[in-house]
Amino acid sequence: MSQGIFRRKPVEQIATEHEGELSRSLGLWQLTAIGIGGIIGAGIFALAGAVAHETAGPAVLVSFLIAGIASAAAAFSYAEFAGMIPKAGSAYTYGYAVLGEIVGWFIGWDLLLEYTAIVAVVAIGISGYFGFLVGQLGVNVPAWMLGAPGTGPGHVVDLFAVVLCLLIAYLLNLGINSAARFETFVVGLKVAVVLLVIIVGFFYINTDNYTPFFPFGVSGAITGAATVFFAVFGYDAMSTAAEESKDAQRHMPKAIIYSLAVSMVLYVLATLVLTGMQNYKQIDPESGFSSAFAAVGLPGLASLIAVGAIIGILTVMFTFMLGVTRVWFAMSRDGLLPGWFAKLHPVRRVPSRVTWIVGVASGLIAGFLPIREAAELTNIGILLAFVVVCVAVIVLRYRRPDLPRTFRTPGMPFVPALGVAFSIWLITFLTPLTWLRFAIWFLIGLIVYFAYSRRHSVLAQGGPPDVTPG
Repeated sequence: MSQGIFRRKPVEQIATEHEGELSRSLGLWQLTAIGIGGIIGAGIFALAGAVAHETAGPAVLVSFLIAGIASAAAAFSYAEFAGMIPKAGSAYTYGYAVLGEIVGWFIGWDLLLEYTAIVAVVAIGISGYFGFLVGQLGVNVPAWMLGAPGTGPGHVVDLFAVVLCLLIAYLLNLGINSAARFETFVVGLKVAVVLLVIIVGFFYINTDNYTPFFPFGVSGAITGAATVFFAVFGYDAMSTAAEESKDAQRHMPKAIIYSLAVSMVLYVLATLVLTGMQNYKQIDPESGFSSAFAAVGLPGLASLIAVGAIIGILTVMFTFMLGVTRVWFAMSRDGLLPGWFAKLHPVRRVPSRVTWIVGVASGLIAGFLPIREAAELTNIGILLAFVVVCVAVIVLRYRRPDLPRTFRTPGMPFVPALGVAFSIWLITFLTPLTWLRFAIWFLIGLIVYFAYSRRHSVLAQGGPPDVTPG
């Protein structure tokens, strides 16, 4: 039985099978834009202000640096795998290839929920900005469509959040090339807004605001790192598009590193500006940059930043919906879920069925769950995926040192071990409710695997040979 659930595909076979199914049309800069789109979002427009105000003060800069270093440890591991196994599925595929079917299954199974929930949470967040802007314009919108039940008087459904989820699904169904062009354009707008914030804000910095730099102590900056860590991943979802890259073995590792590097430079500069413009005690934890610019007499720019925040966060939805649909597609193609889900559109070569299912599912979560409850569905699966990928890259380096690698994780095995340690440490911050949700989803996954997936797996049906060690 153990041999069955720990069976593995040869890495060489994964790298060459199913070629031509998905359309390879993404270049290096489109991949990088998708990565930046997934990383820069609520973190820079909302989270930075909240952590500065409540946890770290000006040392929020240190929080982002710590989180960035820890995230880079995992990013290097993803980059090595992406260059070696340029296939859809990301952590699911890597775990399946190195640690066995049961490990790959559970990472994939959990990411289905995690990524879908992230799409929903982001949609709810954008909807909140939308409601604020509509109110500023004096437009009266019926209360029933402004939020999930229990979030306000008369609220029935967050209609704008539902529409956003369906819109992203529609864009992804246009074909990866058209969808990526849209994403690249919107990411360009977002980066332009961030650069505008940094350049203009630089002239309003008061260095006195940097004192004291550690008002909550060094421990406050470290605690802040645990919070902002969730603003410095996104490349993991982008790596699920490896099979749609023109030259994945060369471009995917570069896109992962470039997207994290660009995002970290922008995060660091933006936090310097934010904490320099206002004393950390006066920073609005919900709309830090908008309130900072309003405080220095630039309300017009503050409104522009609010619009930029909406546009910027929209790209996060795109990246994570792309991620969940490609993981689902890969699992179905491997026989772990029904093959019906893996059917591609005959012309656009995208998994239309799963894309619409995810669009509707994320829309239902966004429409009818308060943001806090929806957020409880996120985080743990991504951290576990980081652990699996970092462990797998160490195992494969020693098990198969002969495999050609277009990128090699530096500092082996210490760098990926740092990624494992930091991810496990962050898991300890998660709430009991998150663990309960994870246990329930894990149990459902266990039932599905042994009732269906184990018998219908391509490997179980006489597909690629079992290479279980022994």
